Amino acid sequence: ATDWAQYGINCNAIAPGYFDTPLNAALVADDEFSAWLAKRTPAGRWGNVEELVGAAVFLASAASTFVNGHTLYVDGGITASL
Repeated sequence: ATDWAQYGINCNAIAPGYFDTPLNAALVADDEFSAWLAKRTPAGRWGNVEELVGAAVFLASAASTFVNGHTLYVDGGITASL
């Protein structure tokens, strides 16, 4: 981020939490794991992939021109609770 800022390039990241996707289907189907996740995540549930869209649009838009070197956690609050 610091190397590229001089060229007007911002380097940011999205750090997703647990999302209900085909890749995670086995975990989603695991009642014990899903119960642990619901208890551990302040949002109390799996994320929906559509919930990542807003973060991506924000970081790709002019609204984030002064945001650089940032990791945006889209994780239902699980990172904040660690």
